[in-house]
Order: sequence, then structure tokens, then C-alpha cells
Amino acid sequence: MKSAFIIALSALVVASCQKKQNDFDASGAFETEETIISAEVAGTIQQFNVEEGQTLQAGQVVGYIDSLQLYLKKKQLESQIESTLSQKPNISAQLASLEAQLKAAERDQQRFSNLLKADATTQKQVDDINAQVDVLKKQIAAQKSSLNITTESISQQTNPLKIQIEQINDQLAKSRIINPITGTVLTKYVEPNEMATPGKPLYKIADISSLFLRAYITGTQLSQIKLNQKVRVMVDDGADKYQEHEGIITWISDKAEFTPKTIQTKEERANLVYATKIRVKNDGSLKIGMYGEVQF
Repeated sequence: MKSAFIIALSALVVASCQKKQNDFDASGAFETEETIISAEVAGTIQQFNVEEGQTLQAGQVVGYIDSLQLYLKKKQLESQIESTLSQKPNISAQLASLEAQLKAAERDQQRFSNLLKADATTQKQVDDINAQVDVLKKQIAAQKSSLNITTESISQQTNPLKIQIEQINDQLAKSRIINPITGTVLTKYVEPNEMATPGKPLYKIADISSLFLRAYITGTQLSQIKLNQKVRVMVDDGADKYQEHEGIITWISDKAEFTPKTIQTKEERANLVYATKIRVKNDGSLKIGMYGEVQF
């Protein structure tokens, strides 16, 4: 009688455990959006202050790549620009002589005009001085135009050099390793004094303040969920214990796929399932790759 009671009790416990284990609508693994930060220029990594598990802020400078040759190239281009601009003509100095002649001619023009009014000179003399003033004005205008064209041409010769300096400034900026997003370093790929090349991965970072549980549901469960719906997410917390979190459905696939082998659903016999993403705020206990179960 006692043995029968023990057997019955054991069967009840097993059944209870099985029911608890299957008391969920979907399950999946936690993931996040990971970003691989790569080098943008070539050179030796002079400084690299990154460690796995470290929390970095967006815009934080974490190191730099040797940029001495870029700096020297920039100084060379700046010297070339100065040398080219020094060839510009001094317009005021080159026009000074003609302008002085014009002022003298204009004084004579005024004096002869007054003499003509007093009948002390002839009209021809007045016409001659007027013609002289006109010629000087045209000479100054032509000379000024020619000098301006020369000046503009020399200035334009420096434009390609200025563009090269802008390119170098961009490369100098990219020599500084700046973390683009706030998150936690997941993997570190390089060490100081190693050689970097454009596109070479430096480290992997992700924002793990919230994780996404990718769970799969069957077609019959689609009617039970909707976007922004709050659900219960449970993760293992020791033997026969679960830690409960609140989750929000942020994405539901509109395309069916075959059930992943590592995922169990409420109706395992179904061949096709739909992927969902459930955002869960991470209190520090959730890890990437950890399994979770969902109740709608």
C-alpha cells in the first residue's frame, strides 16, 4: 500500500514537472544587434584602450592609428600653397605709375578747361589733354583686368592642393578610433602596436541594456499576438525555477519558415513557423545566446 502511494506520488511529480516545462507558448534565444568597428586607415595602432566587457559611450575616443606621414604630407601641401600664392602680382604697386600719370593729366585737364573759358588756350589743347586722360584710364582698366585674371589663375592653381589637404584632414580624423555607439565590448580583435588596414576589424560592440528574444510561433498562434504587445518571458534560474521578465513584441515576420532544429514550439508537429522579436530590458542577468520561454 505504501509502495503504491509512493509510485502514485512520483508519477504526479513527474507529470507536474512535465506540465511546467511545457507551460509556454514559444521559446528561443536572446540576441542583440552587434556592430563590428573596423579601421578606416592604414598604420600602426599607437593606442587602443578597449577591453572585453568594457562599457563605452558614443563618441568616446578609444585609441588612434599612427598619422605622422599624413601630417607631414599636409605640411608639404600647405607650403606649396604658400609658394604658389606668393606669385600673385601686387596690383596696387603695378598700377601706381599709371594712376600717378592719370592724376597729373586730370589736373592739366582741369587747368586747360579753365584757360579755355578765359580764352587763354585753344580747343585743340583741351581736346589733346582730354584724349590723354581717356587713354590713361583705358590703360589702367586693361592693366587691372590683366592683373586680376593672373591673380585668379594663380588662386585656382591652389584649389587641387586645398582638396588634397581636405582629404588628408579626413584621413587624420579617421586615424582617431572613435566609438560610434553606446554599448558593451563583446570581442577585442587587435592589440596596440599591431598593423591596421582599412576594413580590419578592431572590436565588436553591442548595446545589451535590452536584448531581443527571437522566438518562433505557429500559424495558429498568430492571432494571439500583435506588435507592442506585452508578454511574459521566463529564463532558467536554478533547478525548477524561472526568472520572469516583461517583454514587448517588436517584430513579427510576415514570412513562414521551417522550424529551427534548436527551437521548440507549443505545436512541435507544425512544419512552418513565424519568427518574432521580443525586446526585454536587461537587468544584467540576461546573456546573449541564453534561452528563454514566452507566455502570451
